[in-house]
Amino acid sequence: MPGPFAAFKWQALFSDWSIFAQGFITTVLASVIALTLAMVLGVVFGVLGASNYKVPKRINKIYVAIIQNTPLVIQVYFLYHVLPHFGIMLSVFVVGVIGVGIYHGAYIAEVVRGGIEAVPRGQMESAVSQGFTYIEAMRHVILPQATKLIFPPLTNQAVSLIKNTSVMAMVAGGDLMYQADSWSSNNLYYGPAYIITALLYLLLCLPLARFATRLERRTGVGV
Repeated sequence: MPGPFAAFKWQALFSDWSIFAQGFITTVLASVIALTLAMVLGVVFGVLGASNYKVPKRINKIYVAIIQNTPLVIQVYFLYHVLPHFGIMLSVFVVGVIGVGIYHGAYIAEVVRGGIEAVPRGQMESAVSQGFTYIEAMRHVILPQATKLIFPPLTNQAVSLIKNTSVMAMVAGGDLMYQADSWSSNNLYYGPAYIITALLYLLLCLPLARFATRLERRTGVGV
């Protein structure tokens, strides 16, 4: 049986290159939208977790505990199979984006919470004494200082998020992994399909990973 580097298999792959290009574009688009959602959730729940009040802290803990301690695949399957029973119909792309966004939002929330709590408490007290509300103090005083600590691990979360968009393949989400699975299952050319898929993920993730490493060295912040 010819190996994965047989010339005719690669010829077949490049003749159908548009399939992989479509999956690559879908993965990029899903990553950008999911990362935006994860950032919003992460900042909101991170601020709640760093609050001095019990109720916001409890809300943060419940969200983080549920999301971090259940597999992403199960969360996506829940959105895909359970929500329709409540009359909520979402496209597979939206299901994937929401699932990945909510999942990584929990991890970003912990990154944000840790960054906020690393800022000296006196900064918040000084801001409040100057007439800032809690939200204004967070926005204008605390979060800008916490950014130096938050940004390197956030970049690493972006790398993980891009890789985790592959879970969309489980619900036919049209992403890069799904297109690779579909194409290779039709002709059994699995080797070239997964090699080129890995290289495309590497193209997306490696620059971000190297950027995160440089940030860590520059700021002296470890992940």
